[in-house]
Amino acid sequence: MDIKGKVAVITGAASGIGRATALKFHAEGAAGVVVADMNEAGLQPVAQAVNGLAVRCDVGREADIQALVDAAERRYGRVDIYFSNAGIGNSRGLEADDAMWDKMWRIHGMAHVWAARAVVDKMVARGEGYFLITASAAGLLNIVESAAYGVTKHAAVAIAEWLAIAYGRSGLHVSCLCPQAVRTGMVPGDGGSAGGDGILSAEAVADEIVKVMDKETFLVLPHPEVLDYLRGKTANYDRWLGGMQKLYMKTQSTQA
Repeated sequence: MDIKGKVAVITGAASGIGRATALKFHAEGAAGVVVADMNEAGLQPVAQAVNGLAVRCDVGREADIQALVDAAERRYGRVDIYFSNAGIGNSRGLEADDAMWDKMWRIHGMAHVWAARAVVDKMVARGEGYFLITASAAGLLNIVESAAYGVTKHAAVAIAEWLAIAYGRSGLHVSCLCPQAVRTGMVPGDGGSAGGDGILSAEAVADEIVKVMDKETFLVLPHPEVLDYLRGKTANYDRWLGGMQKLYMKTQSTQA
């Protein structure tokens, strides 16, 4: 998809990948960029930079997502691109409480479902649209630091896959962003277990997003090594689990 002339909605846009992608879409000639986040103070400068619309939105609430889409349609008449990007971090195992699990399920899972309910049928009716989900390499491979993050990011990948399966021949283009460590507020100084192949800037990730959208392929892999790891996982699941067990033990000894 050529972004020029398109209207885009981006969640989690006050910082990090969302902010960088909003700036990139604007530079690519988007007709309108709607930026959404719970961080209103951080959101306003982004909206000003892209001459767009800022909307406070808690993606963990379906009503907020519907209000976001309504605001975008009132301002620009339509939504051509929906980038469901907002996410949260957590570094805990089974001891993470149910409230944290529920929050991650809503933000990393149901937020994508609610957004798709709000925009996909309209995109299909117009004959074209783009739905982009930020998952993570953790959604393809898992992550040793956080049970809830790895599990819910797997759900994000599955939702993106299902949308591509169900609507991919009806004009909807779907991509799933699966980076390793990116220099954002969610990533520790060394990137943790995801930082072994380097920590990318959010701007580099935004560049890769635009490249993949131009090709209209499914996976967005700013760290290309992830594809090799995924092949290794599917080629020998037990060997892959053994390697991840070693990585887990290493992180536990580092934290001790």
